[in-house]
Amino acid sequence: MNYFELYDLPISFHPDQNVVKKQFYALSKKYHPDFYINESVEKQDEVLELSTLNNKAFQVLKNPQKILPYVLELKGEISEGENYVLPQSFLMEMMDVNEIIMDLQFEPDNEKLTKVKEEITQIEQGLGGELLSYTNKFEDASEDEQRVGLAKIKDIYYRNKYVQRLKESLAKL
Repeated sequence: MNYFELYDLPISFHPDQNVVKKQFYALSKKYHPDFYINESVEKQDEVLELSTLNNKAFQVLKNPQKILPYVLELKGEISEGENYVLPQSFLMEMMDVNEIIMDLQFEPDNEKLTKVKEEITQIEQGLGGELLSYTNKFEDASEDEQRVGLAKIKDIYYRNKYVQRLKESLAKL
């Protein structure tokens, strides 16, 4: 059972947070282990498993950063250990940023650092806007449109991960 089924929600990059909260609390009450103390060990184990599933579902569905990879995985778009190849144009653009970061490691320069941080922020905001555009259209799209949209969302997801690694490198300077 996936988290959306558990909460009786359609698969979405933007689940209704009021429903997520409501379902979490309802299932927390229903599957609270203390209510099953006099049941068989099997029943207690089952309830504990459902309680754990409810907690994991809530942690994912309340967090947009976790929903994105979760939906992509549910839809078979990403898998653990996948070697996704980023577009060459993006890598070329990032090569300049990487060179600046490497230069800054050997020759600190606050002005350069500020400039590259601003550039990374602009890239991140551009990716965020593009991502929002595709995820907002997802639920109402036809199956074919969803497939195309998922491929675009996957690409943005991996580009964003790359940008996050650049930010981590900058934070170490």
